[in-house]
Amino acid sequence: MTFPIGDKDPTGRVPPGQRVTEKFPVLTAGTPKITPVTEWTLTLCVENAEMEQTQLGRWDYPAFADLPQTDVTCDIHCVTRWSKLDTRWRGVTIDDLLATVDWADPGSEPPIAYARAECDGDYAANLKLADLRGGQAFIATHYDGAPLPEAHGGPARLVVPKLYFWKSAKWIRRLILSPYDRKGFWEKLGYHNYGDPWREQRYRGLNDFEHRATLDTELSRQIREERLGKRKD
Repeated sequence: MTFPIGDKDPTGRVPPGQRVTEKFPVLTAGTPKITPVTEWTLTLCVENAEMEQTQLGRWDYPAFADLPQTDVTCDIHCVTRWSKLDTRWRGVTIDDLLATVDWADPGSEPPIAYARAECDGDYAANLKLADLRGGQAFIATHYDGAPLPEAHGGPARLVVPKLYFWKSAKWIRRLILSPYDRKGFWEKLGYHNYGDPWREQRYRGLNDFEHRATLDTELSRQIREERLGKRKD
């Protein structure tokens, strides 16, 4: 199922400028050294106004598997213009992860508006905490009924279906809650800070829908070819 750029998707599920694929493309920036499942850990931290971090929780893979597990079927949309519908995942929602935290002041969390996913390969993605809560995001360890393959972010990756897929950071190792919005890997290279597929927020400072020709011939080429030549899905 393909929808040429500018055509309307009759199903209402495919954002503008996207094409549906049955495949699951593997795109990444370089080839990082990925932590094997036997050594993998996930750390949850909170950052204060002085940017000092406090560890809230830490899980190895078996301990993470003991947390409440949720099955999710969702559509995903990559900034490189492919969309894959009805992908099937299993993992721990961010709501359930945060529910493990024993805040010092019960019932009162610190004023946190943002989160940053830090991963193997020095990759990071910045997000609004509000976009991770309410069942909107999860850390996946399984895809399509099997352990998540390394090529797609295994042992574990963040999945945030409402945003372009580069925000669904592969090989996640740390999730940092923070009062600050500090740009991630691709955001520092010119990608949009938020990344809403329905508004075509691909690159910072430009409206893709209005300036698609400029993006395809100038900024897009510059980021793809001159800076790295490869993309992170």
